Amino acid sequence: MTNQRFDKSKLPSRHVTEGPARAPHRSYFYAMGITEEEIHQPWVGVATCWNEAAPCNIALNRQAQVVKQGVKKGGGTPREFATITVTDGIAMGHEGMRSSLASRDAIADTVELTMRGHCYDALVGLAGCDKSLPGMMMAMVRLNVPSVFIYGGSILPGRYQGQDITVQDMFEAVGKHQAGNLSDAELEIMERVACPSSGACGAQYTANTMACVSEAIGLALLNSSSAPAPYESRDQFCEASGVAVMNLIEKNIRARDIVTRKALENAARVVGCTGGSTNAALHLPAIANEAGIDFDLFDVADIMRDTPYFVDLRPGGRYVAKDLHEVGGIAVVMKELAKAGLLHLDCITASGKTLGESLEEIRGEADGKVIWNIGSPITKTGGVVSLKGNLAPDGAIVKVAGIETQFQRFVGPARVFDCEEDCFAAVKAREYKEGEVIVIRYEGPAGGPGMREMLATTAALSGQGMGKKVALITDGRFSGATRGFCVGHVGPEAAHGGPIALIRNGDIITIDATTGELSVALTDEELAARRAAWPGPRKTDYATGAIYKFAKLCGGARWGAVTHPGAKAETHVYMDQ
Repeated sequence: MTNQRFDKSKLPSRHVTEGPARAPHRSYFYAMGITEEEIHQPWVGVATCWNEAAPCNIALNRQAQVVKQGVKKGGGTPREFATITVTDGIAMGHEGMRSSLASRDAIADTVELTMRGHCYDALVGLAGCDKSLPGMMMAMVRLNVPSVFIYGGSILPGRYQGQDITVQDMFEAVGKHQAGNLSDAELEIMERVACPSSGACGAQYTANTMACVSEAIGLALLNSSSAPAPYESRDQFCEASGVAVMNLIEKNIRARDIVTRKALENAARVVGCTGGSTNAALHLPAIANEAGIDFDLFDVADIMRDTPYFVDLRPGGRYVAKDLHEVGGIAVVMKELAKAGLLHLDCITASGKTLGESLEEIRGEADGKVIWNIGSPITKTGGVVSLKGNLAPDGAIVKVAGIETQFQRFVGPARVFDCEEDCFAAVKAREYKEGEVIVIRYEGPAGGPGMREMLATTAALSGQGMGKKVALITDGRFSGATRGFCVGHVGPEAAHGGPIALIRNGDIITIDATTGELSVALTDEELAARRAAWPGPRKTDYATGAIYKFAKLCGGARWGAVTHPGAKAETHVYMDQ
């Protein structure tokens, strides 16, 4: 039995469904109620990061059922499976955060293994939380199968004293509480109302940033990411995504046909103009690695620097994802970029059309509040810039969205901590001074291990009203919710002997986001002498297990902290085996 639209002889699923030798395999399929017709159709993996750990993932299971309807409508046989997530908001501020970045690669690995093991022909991936979005997209590009990505949707904002609030407000409320400016009762009321629905963190933090990336890079259908998770209007995009992946199979449009150098540049543009998370500078190079494309932190930041910042989203701005949805979503943002000639419109997308063709169908226009006119942006350069200097030869990154120009240069003495916990305790006890540059080191991908986010510390500083009075640098990273002059991804990291390992209390550090400088007032000779006396990396308690493996395998943050060589080392393509 054959389907005229699809040539099964060229699809991976033939290895488990076709010919007399596969009778044992087919017997398993009949055991699950799969019909003869369905056995001989293309097989589509429907991968979700559903779990009961957090609101960002809780709605994915229901959405997957609608995706499967779309796959069936398009003539395919959907097979649902799940992978892990680690939710950063819950992992934040304790040892659990070491699992976060490692989970990105574990998600990509487990999706790859499931797809390979069962010979699925295509992939629709649903993800809800920070690392699950890039992890799912990495798997798509690694396998190079026809693929469609779906974001599970953002959470609705909470309301407190007539204002929208998000989980960012909760982390900052902790700092206010510690400073004596918020009562126990107020804190308890806020925590009950801040997160009123399913969905991922509501502002332009990492999840929503990477959701915007999914549309800009072309793996997600236009407008599919913007509706909040509780909105049942998401169903139409879930079904359409199932249908779309079948069209991609028919046309043999694969993930690497979509994720090209131009598509990565489009994605970086969208991050820059929305004031998106610095974590995009970690995840875009990791996705590029899966396609064999050189695209590092500096490439991301160079594009952002040339991109006007014109979408007024929290944490640097005023609005949340629901507000962006109500004014037309990321498609309207991309229309503005296109007006200025800042997008590659010839990139193919998951719809089978080019980005330009898809944008021509969008009727919305910039509203002037959430999405400003690109001709009169909030600032003329993007919300994220890279830094380099004798303190960061492999670069660093800082989010300047919402920071006035006069606060984008900071010179001060270092106050050094060898882990986040020590720093957080010092901040809580006010054991730091205005004008200092707080240094948190040995928190990189290998040295942490796990490259933890420093939101607890940065939120506490903001809550104490010190966000503009101190600066912070780290070889770890920051949450998309971080505010203040905070430099992350300093490379090489301390554990790899980078200059950040050699800094001492009182050394004068210069951070200048306008010139791109991150330096310490030490001569090359002094740095060399300190390196010769360096005792080596700090010992950690992670001498075994998954986090140990990640620490041993991961590369530098500049290249995405990836754990394998990527497509450049590939000797065969899964789809063609």
